[in-house]
Amino acid sequence: LVKSRSTPEDEAPEEGASFTFMVPKKEISMVPDMGKWKRSQAYADYIGFILTLNEGVKGKKLTCEYKVSETVEKLMDLLGTLDRWINETPPVDQPSRFGNKAYRTWFAKLDQEAEALVSVVLPADKRAAAPEIAVYLKESVGNSTRIDYGTGHEAAFAAFLCCLCKVGALRVDDQLAIVFKVFNRYLEVMRKLQKTYRMEPAGSQGVWGLDDFQFLPFIWGSSQFIDHPTLEPRHFVDERVVNEHHQDYMFLECIKFINEMKTGPFAEHSNQLWNISAVPSWSKVNQGLIRMYKAECLEKFPVIQHFKFGSLLSIQPAKP
Repeated sequence: LVKSRSTPEDEAPEEGASFTFMVPKKEISMVPDMGKWKRSQAYADYIGFILTLNEGVKGKKLTCEYKVSETVEKLMDLLGTLDRWINETPPVDQPSRFGNKAYRTWFAKLDQEAEALVSVVLPADKRAAAPEIAVYLKESVGNSTRIDYGTGHEAAFAAFLCCLCKVGALRVDDQLAIVFKVFNRYLEVMRKLQKTYRMEPAGSQGVWGLDDFQFLPFIWGSSQFIDHPTLEPRHFVDERVVNEHHQDYMFLECIKFINEMKTGPFAEHSNQLWNISAVPSWSKVNQGLIRMYKAECLEKFPVIQHFKFGSLLSIQPAKP
């Protein structure tokens, strides 16, 4: 899934000794540093991971059959725990409608427990990676100061999953489960957070952005539709189609959530998506969204300045 950094078999148990994990830190502090990011091993691994999953889900429904490994089950338990904590932390009464401060209480719990939660997911011989990998989990649920959430947080969750692949906790044959089970559940929990605590969109481009909060499910979701016999891009603006097929398609789940959260004509509140509905084929939509993701998220300093680099997602230049 990503080139894992495994040592030869005979010294595998020694990996903890031969390899030093580190707590990730920010490396991109000024706009000129962006070149360092685009040339980094982290960038190559991250985009490779996104594109491998994009290929893996091509033409497949959320409801199709796929292998569910023990690690995937453990990740589902972890996300279930985050979900349960939302129920245990109701929003508080406050004058401001947005950014409910109860979110900070919820976040503090994750901050405290993240390392332990991640430890449980890792194989025993890789527990040393928990402090490094847990950072990406904490970064993936929004910002507790601003009580906002955006595509940078979503990217941290993809980075979290990428790291789990790099240490061998997730494998190539987990691809479908990573997107359809784990990432889909993550989206459910994020939508619940956004709704419950009225989180602000981070760095929102308003009506000119694709979506206030997410991007990846539109990429992977459009790939699911490639070569679909009947459903074309023009159909996703039809509410009947959305209601009938959203259980099978990530893209439509996103549209359904937008329709629940926004009022007024779709063309006005989601202009970019409205434009996309005019593209003739899903493979064109998919390619266009990948280009847009690179340009609007991965190459934007305000997003990438928050990205953290460690031993698994390294700032070192990529090996040619």
